[in-house]
Amino acid sequence: MDSMVQYLVTGLTVGSIYALMAIGFVAIYNITGILNFAQGEFAMIGALSCVSFVNWGLPMVAAIPAAVMLTALIGFIIERTAIFPVRNRSVITLIVITIGLSTFIKGIGLIIWGTSPHTLQPVVKAEPIKLFGAVINPQSLFIFLTVLVLLVILYVFFDKTFIGSALKASEKNPRAASLMGINTSSMSALSFTLAAALGAIAGIMIAPLTDATYEMGFLIGLKGFVAMVIGGVNNIPGAVVGGLLLGVIESFSGGLISTFYSDAIAFGILLLILFFKPTGLFSKAAGERV
Repeated sequence: MDSMVQYLVTGLTVGSIYALMAIGFVAIYNITGILNFAQGEFAMIGALSCVSFVNWGLPMVAAIPAAVMLTALIGFIIERTAIFPVRNRSVITLIVITIGLSTFIKGIGLIIWGTSPHTLQPVVKAEPIKLFGAVINPQSLFIFLTVLVLLVILYVFFDKTFIGSALKASEKNPRAASLMGINTSSMSALSFTLAAALGAIAGIMIAPLTDATYEMGFLIGLKGFVAMVIGGVNNIPGAVVGGLLLGVIESFSGGLISTFYSDAIAFGILLLILFFKPTGLFSKAAGERV
């Protein structure tokens, strides 16, 4: 029983990171129709830039927002320079562009930060908590709280603000949104900026647990994509549930079977979802882009 609780805590911790990545995928896809496979690199930039800011003497409370804002700015620049000029090209072309961007950003990360792993101090410095025989890292609790707070903020943003409503309108019917005077190209830039900020937060949250490297974003990005597919490509709460579910499945499969097969099991689940319910387990009703 102690092991089961530990697997659950570990799975929810990792799943929370996947959930943040999945939200970024959903935000970009529903506004632009693009699957942004450079999403994981935003996590890398966020984590490593936060490490740099701390090394330069900034306190953690200032380094984290600085890293998030820097990553968000990079996301905006990428959308304006690499995505917006070719927005009318085919979906395959745009996906290939994002894959190329992922490789390019990873190369820049290698040049700036090198190959050595970088350590980031935990945001919450406290003794581990013992609960039902499991050991809970305070950083894990901070990650859970961060995901919960972000969900509330995103709900308020999308449902209670004009800009959020404009984003939702651009998602549901871009043509009608344009006729109503909404600048859908600006919404595209905003979606990339928002997704980059969420990716940065995910990278900063996981860095104290695993260290940060220039290549950390690839696998995190893939798992975020899997979480999005599981939860539904047009459903932010579903993407969060998909991320948590994926993390728990990985943790239990690694603990009960073998860590060598945890990734294979995760991607096997992706294939099953694509075969039997390609719109995701929690997809919304028809009438939106799926």
